[in-house]
Amino acid sequence: MSDLVNEPSPAVRLRLAEERNVWLCTVRPDGSAHVTPVWFVYQSSRWWIGSDLSSVKVRNIRTEPRVSLALEDGRFPVVAEGDALLIGEGFPREIVTAFEQKYAWDVSAPTRPGSKRVLLEVCIRRWLLAGTAQ
Repeated sequence: MSDLVNEPSPAVRLRLAEERNVWLCTVRPDGSAHVTPVWFVYQSSRWWIGSDLSSVKVRNIRTEPRVSLALEDGRFPVVAEGDALLIGEGFPREIVTAFEQKYAWDVSAPTRPGSKRVLLEVCIRRWLLAGTAQ
């Protein structure tokens, strides 16, 4: 997953820092799409997303790691395609801090009793910016 293709422009990086939600699309075992809005941070040329271990998105990624991400603004699209890795323990401290700063939220803290948190690390294969593939 080291083939990072074209880092986004400064304007897109600013949107990635400021926008609160991204739509994450994973692939179900039957090949259909599962799309859900999630909180994220973009840091170290990666998208980072927190999730419960038992979520549909995590089950899907275990089988098929290819994902797509799209910011909510349809007038100025920012879409990325990549591969997700699941991190179950040892969340990078700088990523936990980034979530705390952006959302005042501990991404590593369980959301309900008995649940376990994972972190999705998405390495981008291709950026689609303003309708143009890069």
